Amino acid sequence: MVARIAARAARTAQSRRAAIPPDRSGPAAPSASAALRTGSVRLHLAMDLPYPTDIPHVCERIQHDVAKQVTQLTGLEVGEVTLTVRRLVTAADAGRGRVR
Repeated sequence: MVARIAARAARTAQSRRAAIPPDRSGPAAPSASAALRTGSVRLHLAMDLPYPTDIPHVCERIQHDVAKQVTQLTGLEVGEVTLTVRRLVTAADAGRGRVR
């Protein structure tokens, strides 16, 4: 359940911080995993980011936003949030969407 909350928070943060719209025609949704310990959690996120972007700054803001949201919704202390950038998406890639 914590991972699902983190994934949703990551999608919101991705949209806000990286200007990637939260619709189904854009890049793949962020994924998240959570490792729970007594009263705290470590999160790992994986997501696409736009190109060009200030990767370190955007990642830091997303990590902060997700940690804050997960803490607010679960009451758990977030000890660490790692973020893996799966790929960089150009405007042309984002506009293509998925082929059905």
